[in-house]
Amino acid sequence: MKKGMVVFGTKQGSIAEELGLQKGDVILSVNGIQPKDIIELSFIVQDENINLAVKKAPQMQEDGSFLPGEAELFEIEKDEDEDLGIDFESAVFDGIKPCLNKCIFCFVDQQPKGLRESLYVKDDDWRTSYLQGTYVTGTNFKEEDWQRIEALGLSPLYVSIHTTNPDLRVKMLNNKRAGEILSILDRFKKNNIEIHGQIVLCPDINDGAELERTLNDLKKYKKILKSLAVVPVGVSKYREGDILKPLTKENANNIIDLLDDFNLCQKRHIAMASDEIFLTAEREIPDKKYYGKFVQIEDGVGAIRLFLDSFKRCKKHLKKKLNHQKKISFLTGSIAAELLNRIKQEIKVDNLEIEIFDIKNDFFGDKISVAGLITGSDILKSINNREFHHIIIPSVMLKEGTDEFLDGVKISDIESEIKKSNPDAIIHIIQDCYNFDEILTIINFE
Repeated sequence: MKKGMVVFGTKQGSIAEELGLQKGDVILSVNGIQPKDIIELSFIVQDENINLAVKKAPQMQEDGSFLPGEAELFEIEKDEDEDLGIDFESAVFDGIKPCLNKCIFCFVDQQPKGLRESLYVKDDDWRTSYLQGTYVTGTNFKEEDWQRIEALGLSPLYVSIHTTNPDLRVKMLNNKRAGEILSILDRFKKNNIEIHGQIVLCPDINDGAELERTLNDLKKYKKILKSLAVVPVGVSKYREGDILKPLTKENANNIIDLLDDFNLCQKRHIAMASDEIFLTAEREIPDKKYYGKFVQIEDGVGAIRLFLDSFKRCKKHLKKKLNHQKKISFLTGSIAAELLNRIKQEIKVDNLEIEIFDIKNDFFGDKISVAGLITGSDILKSINNREFHHIIIPSVMLKEGTDEFLDGVKISDIESEIKKSNPDAIIHIIQDCYNFDEILTIINFE
């Protein structure tokens, strides 16, 4: 990802759209200042008078060559609270603060070569944590970072805790500074910086007595700890060595019990196990009270409950009979396939056939079961010479804002393959994967 204020797009009806800013344009300065990130930019653009220096993106000529973009200066008068309406390629303009750890469970290090460059970026930047909810370890914090966080009261931040045992955290993150976690939490507490915590659970490493110790240590941070997600480590086939073990039913049940005890002591619900942990424990998914405001949904905590509740609301709106035969095929990962097979039994619609494709993850390995890591190549292996009518693919499989899978295969590639034997087949990309509404529309539409 390029440094600088690179325009990704503009909001409809905005000042930026009126100026004709386009994808690829680069904002050189705002009122003569080159802000480090969107946080700093948000203060600058509060002025009513803005001077915007822009380097236009190169323009392709008829012969296929590119003409360098020209520099332009825009003088803007606007209301104090009016936004420019620019979407940027990145929320930080001076480059992501890199991760300085070598975590034993890092999934970035468990990927093959040849994927998109962005998939190898190890983001440990507190600014994207504040702006986008990415997790930080705190091992690369400098005093200037602390001073800016505290001065602006940037809260909440998302923090990868993993363990509060200093020696164990040093080993897990392979960074001497990792042992400072309690000091980091103390400083957050002192400055009323709220946090959402994460523990990547590695069986026989930071579970059992170590997890109990971590939870006991976290009790003193009740004031700032808004939520705590415990998720199992993901192990791809590219993982070297055998230090990481898969989660067992016994592990999973022990985790859930420890979190329940922690919440009971806190007299409020803070700590939550991921959906995968509940499935591995073979326990029922908790009701929505367990998840509160679903603040850890992006970490796989509560997605199944949201979907089940949405299905329950939508179920009564299903047509009892379709006028024509319709076949709907879901392409997804193992966890979602188990859920869909469960609700499939409750869909009683005449002339409707539903099939669930549990796409096996050959690309990353069979221990990876989430839909978001399914690749286009694995889908292509699964759909050869099959009959399709309506195909449903969740958007979590695609790079945000594109039609591209992790391995570079595109939706158009899937469509071309399917249409060889199913020329009338239609692919539907489900944008809200936690909601049944889009699926209901596809089922009911004649």
